[in-house]
Amino acid sequence: MDLRERTIETNGVKLHVMEAGPVDGPMILFLHGFPDFWYGWRKQLGYFADRGYLVAAPDLRGYNLSEKPKGIAPYTMDEMAKDVVGLIDFYKRDQIFLVGHDVGASVSWWTCMKHPERIKRVVVMNSPHQRVGGKHIIGDRKQMEKSWYIFFFQLPGVAEAICGKDNCQWFIDVLAEDSRPGAFTPEELEKYREAFCQPHALTSMVNLYRAYLQAPSPPPADYRIKMPLLLLWGMNDTAFIPELPDECMAYCDNGRLVKFPESSHWLQHEEAEAINPLMDNFFKESSS
Repeated sequence: MDLRERTIETNGVKLHVMEAGPVDGPMILFLHGFPDFWYGWRKQLGYFADRGYLVAAPDLRGYNLSEKPKGIAPYTMDEMAKDVVGLIDFYKRDQIFLVGHDVGASVSWWTCMKHPERIKRVVVMNSPHQRVGGKHIIGDRKQMEKSWYIFFFQLPGVAEAICGKDNCQWFIDVLAEDSRPGAFTPEELEKYREAFCQPHALTSMVNLYRAYLQAPSPPPADYRIKMPLLLLWGMNDTAFIPELPDECMAYCDNGRLVKFPESSHWLQHEEAEAINPLMDNFFKESSS
């Protein structure tokens, strides 16, 4: 595909962005998760660019080639959502389609609550609404066991030392072992290693999880999701208990849930042939 590379300044940080498709097409902004980067959408960008969309996939602040502010405060949900709004402004759009996975999905939920006027439709993958996730991560033993890494990441220096050992092998193992066999080729995993080993990336990536607990953003005025939402969920997710996606629907005025029983947390990597047409049809509904 014909990818274009940009550096875009938004909300006081410079974000590395890959884009494709016609500049006047309807826009989709793809937000990756942890420990990912823009490359996680490689199976979606060409598909949607070929169908007339302008697609943009940034490295979130702190990841890969994007700027990495120091400290925990720059990685709150509010700051991440402001980055999204800044990107929308840069592309001179009133509204866009938003797609997020994992951390990117958390940012998508939050953006839809804090800046609903900027999002036409949203797709979220394998990350719960903040009210649902917060309830279970703090008060549910089974979910707390699955979320052990969030608490581990709170340890300053320790997480960096362990996860950064052997050229960030811990992150490579997470991708390889928590996904369906064949989801990542050895060559693709080496591209991920290169992103993980960028200067200061490791600390910045885990600082987002530190901000979850140590610097939570003020709550939104309304936790409901007003725009149409499509929730896609791989049910063999090692990070979340299977009850979460159904509970998320209670916060959506116009939500639709599609489950993938054989898929892991890494849905967009494993089920591209299924989810790409689903998303395309969902976006096309906005003009019918």
